[in-house]
Amino acid sequence: MNDTVLETPITREAALRVALAARAMPNITLEDLIEVLQQQLGDTLDCDMLRGITVTHLKTAFASLDGEEDGEDIGIGLEAMKLAVRILWGDLSEEDLPVLEPYAEGDMPGSVRIALASDGGSGLNGHFGSCLRFLVYQVSPTESRLVDIRDAMEADYADDKNAFRAQLISDCAVVYVVSVGGPAAAKIIRANIYPIKRAEGGEAEGVVAEFQQMMAVAPPPWLAKILGVEAGRRLKNYDATDFDD
Repeated sequence: MNDTVLETPITREAALRVALAARAMPNITLEDLIEVLQQQLGDTLDCDMLRGITVTHLKTAFASLDGEEDGEDIGIGLEAMKLAVRILWGDLSEEDLPVLEPYAEGDMPGSVRIALASDGGSGLNGHFGSCLRFLVYQVSPTESRLVDIRDAMEADYADDKNAFRAQLISDCAVVYVVSVGGPAAAKIIRANIYPIKRAEGGEAEGVVAEFQQMMAVAPPPWLAKILGVEAGRRLKNYDATDFDD
């Protein structure tokens, strides 16, 4: 595919949607998607025009560019194209998201704040460097509340996208991700946030429940430190056979 640079006017929201849609499709670059969108919609792109794109448009256009007769053979996948179209339409909306619960400082003694990287619904299903949002939970051994949902789209405009994302959840002690690269993990740790990779993902309810069990039964040293356990007691209270690394 030829490299194409979008030099014509595009709104900020439309540009964000295009960038996120490109990331949702394996093997497709931003330049690839821009080329296809301009072929379908013309040189000027805005949010209203993006709603004219369908999965069939993407499947046919990418297959044509790659010389394939069947778009399912080009290494993108139907579900990824569906997600990309929803992003382009702006329909990855509030209806898919869990409901926030009221919280005021001091409501949950002994609690900590954790973030889950998410690309949709109430799932832990996002990579740190590309997730659409972070689900933020206040968690104690006996209670949990979803206290915030933080849109990560603005990170695409930051000079340092990973640092921007770390700052976005700087009040959290822990972040769960499906995947995170080494340089990004280092920036998370420098922000005093402990990254936990859970490659299989999962629904937020289950992830939070596992974290609560860790808090209540035998917190590992890093969590004991977050919880304020004295240094001399951290290893004493930790049974390494109870939890995965």
